Order: sequence, then structure tokens, then C-alpha cells
Amino acid sequence: MSRIFNNFTFNPSKDILSGLTVALALVPEAVAFAFVAGVPPMVGLYGAFMMGLITSLFGGRPGMISGATGAMAVVMVHLIMVGNEVGDSLGQENLGLSWLFITLLITGVIQMMAGVLKLGKFVRLIPHPVMMGFVNGLAIVIFLSQLGMFKENVGGEWTWISGSQLYIMLALVGLTMAIMYFLPKLTKVVPAALTGIVVVAMITIFGGIDVSTVGSFIRDGGGDGLAGGLPTLQLQIFGLFDTMSGHWGTILSTAALLAAVGLIESLMTLNLVDDLTETRGSGNRECLAQGGANFINGLFGGMGGCAMIGQSIINVNSGGRGRLSGLVAAVALLMFILFGAPLIEQIPIAALVGVMFMVVIGTFAWSSFRILNKIPVADAIVLIAVSAITVWQDLAIAVIAGVIMSALVFAWKNATMIRARKRMKEDGTKVYEIWGPLFFGSVQGFNTKFDPKNDPNRVEIDFIESRVSDHSGVEAIRNLANKYLDLGKEVHLTHLSPECIDLLMRRNPEFETIIDRSIEDPRYHVATDMLDQEV
Repeated sequence: MSRIFNNFTFNPSKDILSGLTVALALVPEAVAFAFVAGVPPMVGLYGAFMMGLITSLFGGRPGMISGATGAMAVVMVHLIMVGNEVGDSLGQENLGLSWLFITLLITGVIQMMAGVLKLGKFVRLIPHPVMMGFVNGLAIVIFLSQLGMFKENVGGEWTWISGSQLYIMLALVGLTMAIMYFLPKLTKVVPAALTGIVVVAMITIFGGIDVSTVGSFIRDGGGDGLAGGLPTLQLQIFGLFDTMSGHWGTILSTAALLAAVGLIESLMTLNLVDDLTETRGSGNRECLAQGGANFINGLFGGMGGCAMIGQSIINVNSGGRGRLSGLVAAVALLMFILFGAPLIEQIPIAALVGVMFMVVIGTFAWSSFRILNKIPVADAIVLIAVSAITVWQDLAIAVIAGVIMSALVFAWKNATMIRARKRMKEDGTKVYEIWGPLFFGSVQGFNTKFDPKNDPNRVEIDFIESRVSDHSGVEAIRNLANKYLDLGKEVHLTHLSPECIDLLMRRNPEFETIIDRSIEDPRYHVATDMLDQEV
């Protein structure tokens, strides 16, 4: 158990205060994402509580905050809509919500399997331009999501606020941002974000200023308020499997997509917080915790979620570096629901918008503007593309597209590196000294280096400065050797790595006759010993 609760707290007072700050910021976010998904606000709040509680205790990154997120809410929309349509035809209300709970059970299992199979380590393969594009795109998404707070519900239609109402809100947002910017220069005893929220709330409450609050935001969206009870076990969902007949494809595909989006966003956030804190979390452990949290959400009626980059940055910047901060945020959110609803509902939306705007400023990689003309053109294109796709589509698609683009650029560059130096031995043997990686991208270039018809009767292909990386490379060697053998010429393969020899022998044991194993070159043994150590 000591491993689970390691790094429980670095500084109790800072962890507690930063946890309270995060809890206040979680309320409107959870409610807003519940509206996006088409579920009751309380489902979003329960989801944020259960995600935060479980991942704070068992997750792979102390100080990282999880809750209901927009990326996953968007994925849920179609499933809930289809479920409700089926429910209407069967005379069952909110069937889409019940389908969501069942889907979250499957999502949790998929994510936990990713942890068991140790797939979390693949986040290390994400290139830096993709990471920068991710944070820039996410900063823009957070900014755009806050613009919705500048609207009000008038006769069932959301319209932009204007006049004195707009000026007051802008002033309060600016005041919150000013407090968050200047207070840390004077003292870091209390979190600047929490101070900003409290000061602005006191000004509006005691000054009698009529502004949009957390309570009015919930009611404008169709909610009944923040007050509620404890999450309850949703046993009724296990009696609804017959309603899913013909729709399992939608449910399973949604579960897989939710699992992928949640893990990608969580692991990317973990990577970012690692950089901010100069420590290292565990991606595999985070997969297990995220999966467990989503499974519990399905059982107890939450909307699920994943890591939240905005709230995680608020927490870290406020001094919350231990697991206690996330635990306090989750428990405080539940206390708000159970006991503090009347007070929390009075907090001005402007104060929370100001906090999130400062998160946007802190999240955006402003250095990307300075380095755009200093990095390779391909990396600059990847950075911009990932930012744009994050805003246009979603985080998961953007990251996958960025990794694919970077991989193709890498493959293309390495494909052009294959070389063949040619020389003749005194006995008339022609030697091809191969340099560069041999893989699917460089096979065509490799084949053009040889002239089987016009080469002498003895040919030696030396791989001392090359490494065969995949099956395509092995096939290229096999086909080349067969060309020489079909012409009745003698060919020898030297300095092949043990892995390549093994692959060739599996492909055709007769290659034993042309592979030269009697190596006397000391460079070969040094190279193969280093490869064995790396493996």
C-alpha cells in the first residue's frame, strides 16, 4: 500500500488550498460538459468526483486532476441520442444515459487492459512538435470554451451579453486575472487562483452586483441546481441488455473511442505535468487508474472522463504537487454537492472564466512562435497541423495525425540515407559495403545499388555499417541473393546482425550457405554487443 500512497503530500497546506481551488473550477466545467453530452448536470458532477477521487489515489501522476472532459463528452453525444430514440420507441425514458453507463463499463475494461499490457509507455514516442501542437491547440480549445460563458439564455435561446452586463463581466474577469498575475509576486502563501475567486465573489455578493453565477448557469442550462445526494449503484442497467439488440456495434465502437480519447488526453497531460514538475509519472499506472475510475462511473452513475489539462495546471501552479491535492478537490466537490450548494452557486462565472484565461496563457507554448523559423519545415508543419486539428476535430485525432506525419517524415529521411560503397578485392571479389538503415522505406534505394548481371562471379555484401530493421529489409536481402544465385554467381552476406540472421534463417534455412559467420573484425563484435545490451 505504501507504493499506492507515495507522494501523498509534499506540502499539506498548499495541497489543501490548491485542491479547493480546483474543486471550484471543476463545477462549471463538469456542468458544461454534461450539457454537451446531453446528460443531467449532476451526472457530470458525479463523474468529476469519482474520476478525481480514484485517479488521485491510484493514478500514475501525483497532482494531476481528472474529471468530466469535453473531448469525451463529444464522443458520447451520438450514443446517447441513439439510446434515447430507442427508449422513446420502447416507452423508456433516459435510455441513452443507461447505455452510457454500460458503455463506460466496457471503456474501463479496455483502459485497464491497456495498463496491464503496459501500453502507457508509448506516450514516449510522441514527438516534441506534436506535444507543442497539442498544448497550443488545447489552449485555444479552452479559450473558445470559455467564450460560451459570455452568453445568456433568453427565451430558450443563447445570446451574447452586451452593454453594462458585458462590461461588468469583463472587469471582473480582468480583476481575477490581475490578482492571479500580481499576487504571486508578493506572496505564495495562498493560491492566487483561490484568492481571485474569493475576492471577486465577495465584491459581487456584498456589492449586490447582478452577474451570472454558477447557480444561474446551471439553471439556464436546464438544471435544477447544484444540490444532490451521494452517487447510487445503477443496478438497473444490467436488465437493459435486450434493448441493445442491433446496436452493439455503436456501443462497442463508442467504448473503444472513449477509451482511446481518454488515454491519449490523460497520457499527454501526464507528460506535460512531468515537464512542469521535472518529475516522472507512470503511464501504465495511469491507464489502470483511468480505467478503474470509468468502470466505477458506469456502476454509480457518473459520465466518466479523463485527465484535465486546465485543472491540472491550476493545481500544479497553485502548489498542489501531492496526491492530497487531487483527493481534496474530489472530496470538496462532493461536499459542495451535499452541503455547500447555496454558497457555491453564488460564485460569479466571471471569476472562474478569469482563472481559465490565465490557464490558457500558461498553457500556450509561446516559444513556438520564436522557433517556427528555426526548426525543420516538416516539424513546423506538424506543430501547426496538430494545433489546427485539435481545434477542428479533437485531441485524439490531432495526436494520432501528428504522430503519423512525424513518422512518415522520419521514414522518408531515413529512406534516402541508404548507401553502398563498392570496392574490389585482390581475388576479384566485388564488395558492397552497405551504410544506413535497411527497412521498408529504403528497400527501393537498396535494390538500385546492385548490378547482378554485370557483377563478377564472386560478390560480398557487407552490413557492418547497416542494420536491417524489419521484414521488408529481410525480403530485400532474400530477393537480391536469389538473383545472384539464379545467375550462378557466388554471394556472401557478412556482418549481419544476430537478429537479421535469425530472421533470414526462419525465412529459408538454406541461407546458412551464404551467411558468413566467421567474423574477425573487432568492430562487428563491438556493434553486436552494444545491440544486445540495448535489448
